[in-house]
Amino acid sequence: MNKTNLTSLLLHEIQSSTLIFAILSDPQSKQGALQKATIRPIRQKTGIAYQVTEQRGAQVFHHNLSPELIIDWMETTYKDHFKQLNLYCRDHDYLIIHNKVVKKPPTKQLTVVEEHNRTKNYLFAEGVPNPVLIALGVMKSDGTVMSAARDKFKQVNRYLETIQDSLKHFPHEKPLFIIDYGCGSALLTFALYYFLRELKGLEISMQGLDLKQEVIAKCSALAQELKFTGLHFKVEDINQHVPQHPVDMVMSLHACNTATDAALEKGVRWNAKLILAVPCCQHELFDQIENATLKPMLKFGIIKERLAALATDAARAQILKILGYQTDIVEFIDMEHTPKNLLIRAVRSEKVGSKKDREEYLAFKEALNITPSLEQRFKKELGIQY
Repeated sequence: MNKTNLTSLLLHEIQSSTLIFAILSDPQSKQGALQKATIRPIRQKTGIAYQVTEQRGAQVFHHNLSPELIIDWMETTYKDHFKQLNLYCRDHDYLIIHNKVVKKPPTKQLTVVEEHNRTKNYLFAEGVPNPVLIALGVMKSDGTVMSAARDKFKQVNRYLETIQDSLKHFPHEKPLFIIDYGCGSALLTFALYYFLRELKGLEISMQGLDLKQEVIAKCSALAQELKFTGLHFKVEDINQHVPQHPVDMVMSLHACNTATDAALEKGVRWNAKLILAVPCCQHELFDQIENATLKPMLKFGIIKERLAALATDAARAQILKILGYQTDIVEFIDMEHTPKNLLIRAVRSEKVGSKKDREEYLAFKEALNITPSLEQRFKKELGIQY
């Protein structure tokens, strides 16, 4: 098939909006960067566009092209990089190999077009009035999400998804006691209480702690207004807090610098089943971190700052593992919304970490010349002497 005939074929399917899916495969060079590509139509506010997914080695890249540009892109990419092009259309499918065309009946199970920005199945659904989100200015009374608060709406739902994944670790025959350290305006505190109590029907008691009197006063007033009788707020430092009940869960969201470590320490010492922390402003290791091999990185302040933050969270996760917590670090919300997007999730295990876990941590801290705050808080348990 020459370029003119291929152009005509693509032009017909694109202009008539019958193309459902396309695959470019069998690369001309196995050593080439581009190994596979797919194309699918998506519906955007401006009309139909085509989403291109390129597989380059172990990485995958996405970009969107207009109907006018996708034809030239497919022709050029097929000619320069691939031996095979599959077109799945509404009326016919086409298999193009070495410029020869095989026409086949359509693949019935493929859908014609998918919404690019389709409504996600959130735990707090759009369009459903939510008393917490309405009271905190995230949602209008009719359930419409405020445009300026959409990032907060996504953050709330992402957090609740993380909690829902962890509910299996809690016994449901007794009330759950949860402490939120550094609760601030408590958007996620209120959201979690409503989710667990009203939507999941669990018996829970929650305590929000913060050092700001004005913030606590506002949160307490809102809890009374919403009639959340199991949610209480108090001005107190977690380092001095003595819980009145066994603690099932400790959450600390955006506690600054080593305040996150204070929350992690209390969670461990209280034998909390679940600890969730979204760290913020990890400055502690910036002046400590030192490694001759990494000097080309460390001489740049912004790179050193990011490396120090990542090293801080990695050290926290490994220490928690040694202390008997199954720990992972997940993306809290997309990087485009906030750079503070990592959540440490630690679930208490039946056994403490192994000798190998401790040795890996010691090698890590020695390589970077660091002594993290959480290590100092547990130096006895870690068997570390200064």
